[in-house]
Amino acid sequence: MHDPIDNDIEEHPLRYKENGIDETEISGILSTHFNTASETPSPGVRSKKLSFPDSDATPAPDYGISPDKESMELTPLSGDDSMNEKHGLKQQTDDVEEDSPYEVVRHSVSNKDDPSMYSLTFRVWLLGIIFTGVLSFVNQFFFYRQNQLSLGGSVVQLLAFPAGYVLSRVLPTRKFTTFGWVWTLNPGPFNIKEHVLISIFATASSGSPYAIDVVTIKKIWYKSDLGFVASLLFILTSQIMGYSFAGLARKFLVYPAAMIWPASLISVTLFRTFHEIQDFGGKMSRTKMFWICFIGSFLWYFVPNFLIPALSYIALLCYMAPNNVIANQLGDSYNGLGILNFTLDWSTISSNMGSPIAYPWAMACNLFAGFVVVMWIITPIGYYSNTWGTGNMPIYTAHLYRTNGSAYDIHEIMTSDQHLDEAKYAEYGPVRMSFQFAISYGIGFAAIMTLLVYIGLHYGPEIYQQLR
Repeated sequence: MHDPIDNDIEEHPLRYKENGIDETEISGILSTHFNTASETPSPGVRSKKLSFPDSDATPAPDYGISPDKESMELTPLSGDDSMNEKHGLKQQTDDVEEDSPYEVVRHSVSNKDDPSMYSLTFRVWLLGIIFTGVLSFVNQFFFYRQNQLSLGGSVVQLLAFPAGYVLSRVLPTRKFTTFGWVWTLNPGPFNIKEHVLISIFATASSGSPYAIDVVTIKKIWYKSDLGFVASLLFILTSQIMGYSFAGLARKFLVYPAAMIWPASLISVTLFRTFHEIQDFGGKMSRTKMFWICFIGSFLWYFVPNFLIPALSYIALLCYMAPNNVIANQLGDSYNGLGILNFTLDWSTISSNMGSPIAYPWAMACNLFAGFVVVMWIITPIGYYSNTWGTGNMPIYTAHLYRTNGSAYDIHEIMTSDQHLDEAKYAEYGPVRMSFQFAISYGIGFAAIMTLLVYIGLHYGPEIYQQLR
């Protein structure tokens, strides 16, 4: 029987010679691994004498060859670390390259790290605090628009890179000593770790908290202001609870290699584009490709938003039948269902769900299929069949109405201290909402329970093992 490890030593003797192992040691290796030291060789094992030029006969250490490694690396079997280090075999074993088992992650995330690279610097604190304040203010300010404008982490990535580069050129390099700790305003060139930390600073506060809806509704619709301090504490409480749950779920949602977050992969790719030299298709660098796309999208943004606003919503049904009520209800962009509605404005596409590029194809198809079923099939059927008496209301709206279809004035049923007056409510009439609004709320609550049941049935045993 011709053993593959035996063949590897015979066909590639220089590979072992480069590691400082001569023919005598190879014989010791074969003796240990194949039990050839006994007087009777093991069945199917051939003895082999290897010759290297200018080799010294030294006592063979107790090494073996690990058959489960494709590279046929030598694995030390003895406890003699000095002998292992002499032949460089201990370092080979410790430096096994670790990488993700998923191809999409390997293409985006580097598996190499430079521990000597500085990270939490003065530039990180300065730019991180500035971008955090600006981003949170801008996103909250535009949160109340019907077509929301949201600035995400990619904007910070774009602006932080030149800002960090400028600070690395203008800040003084003088070193200071504080309580025995030596630090400087400018440790050197702006690196990728600083860039990532600045983006984490800003992204953590870029989204509007859900609690702001409660504060806003109470102040605008119910004329009941919680006050600044109470509102701030209420919002901070909800945010801290969210971060707490995120920390508790790291073991299940962050650490396992199978937990892939597509939006984060896009950010990682952009970071590497700025700080690493990589080819794009072998013809141009990734950085050059990025700036071409960035400048083009920046210039195009002004066309549908300022020059030709009609390009933001191209409602074909409304253009084909402008005087038909049903066609306008089904095809209108703002107050209809948007059937056969197209757009050439990227901010419109990404206004609610974020960039669709971040979603895998299967997930994007799943989202679109759910939208079609709820908005384009169930909603028209329920509305035109006058389900729950909603036929006299708009087909798509979040406002409240009376049974006769007029707007519902909640102040007519409230007391002076902003509590419900049951007598006034009975006199004024019950509150009604549109069919689409009601069915969306119902499906939203049902989806939560469905998700929990699905996870329990399919991943319950794995979660239980992780908890143990």
